[in-house]
Amino acid sequence: MPKILVIEDERNLRTLYKNDLEKDGYKVVTAGTAPEGIALVESENPDLVVMDIRLPGMDGLEAMAKVLDRHPKLPVVLNSAYSSYQENFMSWSADAYVVKSSDTDELRARVRELLAARSGD
Repeated sequence: MPKILVIEDERNLRTLYKNDLEKDGYKVVTAGTAPEGIALVESENPDLVVMDIRLPGMDGLEAMAKVLDRHPKLPVVLNSAYSSYQENFMSWSADAYVVKSSDTDELRARVRELLAARSGD
């Protein structure tokens, strides 16, 4: 069963994503801050990371850079309420960019696609 790490500071969204991704058959671990998420990448060895950009303490772009520096093949989905971040070249390292929504269909579709592509490696 693939393991997904969700790094999201909004508790309600973190719970929504966890519940919906678990319904899709994934094991889900969550973090509320970027430093906590980076530590969980090391301890939990997830197959994919879903990461907010605006996080307390360290933004998601900086956190993604730290994660990818150590785990360059780990798929990362940036998930933000701000579509303008798509224009930021630092976000281009992500495998996907999804604008936050209470409708998780797009997020779940990107997760499925990336995990399917990864299993084909």
